[in-house]
Amino acid sequence: MAAPPFVAARVTPEMKTLLRTLAEREQITESALVRQLLEVTLRRSAMEGFPKLHVLEKVSRDARLSVRLRHEDRTLLSARATARGMASATYVSVLVRSHLRNLAPLPKEELLAFRHSITELKAVGRNLNQMAKALNAMIKVAEGLRDHFKAILKANERCWLQGHAETPH
Repeated sequence: MAAPPFVAARVTPEMKTLLRTLAEREQITESALVRQLLEVTLRRSAMEGFPKLHVLEKVSRDARLSVRLRHEDRTLLSARATARGMASATYVSVLVRSHLRNLAPLPKEELLAFRHSITELKAVGRNLNQMAKALNAMIKVAEGLRDHFKAILKANERCWLQGHAETPH
């Protein structure tokens, strides 16, 4: 037969002295006194709408699930959980929850990596935007120079053509 559950708590030295004194006065052990105090408190809470004990036991019992896996699957599970920095049981819990709720959760490390990547991509985008603005300014300067050189060449060409037209053959 399994031993009953054990409850422990740290208290101040004054509380410990009061507990010992009251237990001696009642002629019971300190443990028995603490058990009685808990029973009284829990009964009072139950009268005030505390959930029934059988409901609490059922919920906690249903909360745990055991699954048998083949060795190969266990190895894959362990590898994937380790890659995500998670315990295998936590990884399985996340998988089941995401499947049942149609979620796509990310482990903290991956979420942080994505956020960091987004920040870096924003910086790259700003740099590219600044480079594009600088290139547009350079294009305008180059187009201005081209137009200026074109005008000089046309003027030079007109000058030469006019000069040749005036000279006798």
